[in-house]
Formats: sequence, C-alpha cells, structure tokens
Amino acid sequence: MPVTTTTPPPRERAPARATARPAAARRSALLVAACAAVALAALLSLALGSRPLAPADVWQALLGRGEGPAAQVVREMRVPRTVIGCMVGAALGMAGAVMQGLTRNPIAEPGLLGVSQGAALGVVLGIAFAGAHALTDYVWFALAGAAVSGVAVYAVASRGRGGASPVKLALSGAAVNALLASVVAGVLTTRSSTLEEFRFWQVGSLTGRDAAIAADVWPFLLAGTLLVLAAARGLDALALGEDVARGLGQNVALVRVTAGLGAVVLAGAAVAAAGPIAFVGLAVPHVARAFVGGSHRWVLPMAALLGAVVLLVADVVARLVFPPSEVPSGVMTALIGVPFLVYLVRRSGVRS
Repeated sequence: MPVTTTTPPPRERAPARATARPAAARRSALLVAACAAVALAALLSLALGSRPLAPADVWQALLGRGEGPAAQVVREMRVPRTVIGCMVGAALGMAGAVMQGLTRNPIAEPGLLGVSQGAALGVVLGIAFAGAHALTDYVWFALAGAAVSGVAVYAVASRGRGGASPVKLALSGAAVNALLASVVAGVLTTRSSTLEEFRFWQVGSLTGRDAAIAADVWPFLLAGTLLVLAAARGLDALALGEDVARGLGQNVALVRVTAGLGAVVLAGAAVAAAGPIAFVGLAVPHVARAFVGGSHRWVLPMAALLGAVVLLVADVVARLVFPPSEVPSGVMTALIGVPFLVYLVRRSGVRS
C-alpha cells in the first residue's frame, strides 16, 4: 500500500510572529511618547527664559497674531534657538549611536573620529586667517574641518591588513585628535585675538543662534540622516561580527563607509551650528537602547528624539540657573553626562 505522509503545520514560527508584534507595538508607542517629550521640551524652550511667557502668548506668537515684545522674542529669538536645539540634539544622538555601533565601543561619541577637533581647527583657522567673525561664517569652516578630519581618520585606519577595524578607527581617531588639538593650541597661543572669539564658540551653546544658521546646516543634517538610516541593517549585522555580516550578504566596507560618512556629516553639522556640545552623543544612544533594544532601525530614531529632548531641557535649565545670565548649554550637558560616564565605566569594569 502506498504510504501517505502529511506535513504538520508549522508551529514554531507563529509564537515568534506573535512575540514580534507586541515588541514592535511597544517600540512604536515609545517613539510616540518620545515625540510628545520633544513637543513638551520645545514648548518649555519657547516659554521659559530670562523672561517667562505664558503658553497662550507663545501660541499666539507662533500663529502670527501677536505683535508685542513677547511675540518678537518668541519668533525672532526662541523659535530659531529651539529649532537648532532640536536639530543639533538629534544629529548628535544619531551620530553617537552610529559611532558606537561602528566601532563597537560603548564610550564612543562624535569626538572619537576627530570630528569635534577638526571643526575646532576649521573655526580657528577661519578666525585667524580668513576673517571669519560671525557665527554664520564659522559654520562653513567648522563643516570643512570636520569633513577633512573624518576622512583623515578613516584613511589612516583603512591602511594595512584588515581595513578600518573598530580598534584601528579608535586609535586613529585618538592620534588625529591629538594632532589637531596641538595645531589649535599653537594657533591660539600666537594669536590672542583669535582666542577671544574662539572661546565663545568652543564652549558649546545655543545662545545667539538664528534662522540663518539653521538654513545653512539643515541640508547636511538631512544628508547625514539618510546615510545612517541606509546603513542601519548593516550596522546590526556588524554587531554580530564581520564574518557573520559577510555571511548575511552585507558589504562590510560599504557599510563602514556609509555609516562613518553619515556620522561625520551629522556630527560636523551639529558642531558647526552649536559648538562642541559634550556627552549628548555618548549618553543618549545608551538610553535609546534601553528603551527599544539594539536594532539600529529603532535606536536611530529614538536617539534622535531623545537627543533633541536632552539638549532642549539642558538649554532651558541653563537659562534659569543664574538669571538673567545664561550658562552655556555645553556646560549643562557635561554636568549631566559626567555622572553617566562614571556609571558606564564602572558597569563595564564589573562586566569585564
């Protein structure tokens, strides 16, 4: 008699799908909550400062109905500042997440690939030798310096066997950072007038940033965002190891170039717009992973939203600590980030 066999229905994949759906729903809900947090932080940024404003006055100013001093403060000063804060915080959050994934280093941040020091050197040279004396002029020199330093770090790391491995990227970044810092110090010690202007940019702040700066940097932020999002799947594969990533069909070199270029563009544009804001790129990606897991398809948007929240809140606090004076936003983010860095190092030490 012929033997008939029946294929049992698949029972293993259904639970996986059922588990994946609640996880995706939870992550989506967290992203929506982060969007709400960005909106709340933006409202606080518009309403609070040396002159607090009622939410109704802020809303009227945004709708273009008010013409008094309060409306002018909102439209001409606080709206550009808030927009730039959102852009810079989002850029630093994504850049930090990509650099940590690219180098597999939990304490990597935008300064690791020489971006911040490259931007600083560009600003110093612009002030000292090109007559750049306005924030809108600094932007272009900072972008150029960040791009050149990022390319230099990758070029040094890619030489030799193994290409631009995580260890070589970190070491090359440290070497280029030291070189650029020496050049910056050399220029500043010989030109005291340059030091007076440079120190206001170096500390990192949103004070005095206007709509012209936002118009200058947004194309770079958009380009960097598209690049890092395109590399998100590749970064997930790299987290499993280079051999596994190649086995999954990923072009490891292309992923590194795309992700690294996107991170350099994002960090360079952020540093150009607001100066070197510390610790946002370090701390925010870890918080994002705690919320949505390790997949970069979820980490990148969450890091962008949380970065905007952190920088806007830090800027609001900086305005309220010593009114009517303002503490630079970079100082506030450093005060927040240093305890986090100590905690992260202690936790890593215990695990190792």
